[in-house]
Amino acid sequence: MNPRHAVSGLILAVAAASSAQAQVTIDVSKITCDQYVHSKIATPNYIAAWLDGYYNAKRNNRIIATEDLHNNVGKLQTYCYDEKNFKVPVMKAIEELFGKKKG
Repeated sequence: MNPRHAVSGLILAVAAASSAQAQVTIDVSKITCDQYVHSKIATPNYIAAWLDGYYNAKRNNRIIATEDLHNNVGKLQTYCYDEKNFKVPVMKAIEELFGKKKG
């Protein structure tokens, strides 16, 4: 699948899902690993896509490296699935895993 089509599909899926439900706002800085990996807030891939965009925007990077994104999501999920990390905020987990690279 063409990466541009995948991103366009993700945007359409998020837009469709949000238009069918009442508007909900989420403070992403408070999402814990438990909430992330167990889909308690939203689908983990939606959160991962948002976080990737957030950290790339902070670095003024407009490129989506799909293989890097896939690998980083895998590392984050592995970290967050460890029960000892359930209470760790996802954004803190990203800082621990990727340091200055993501932030």
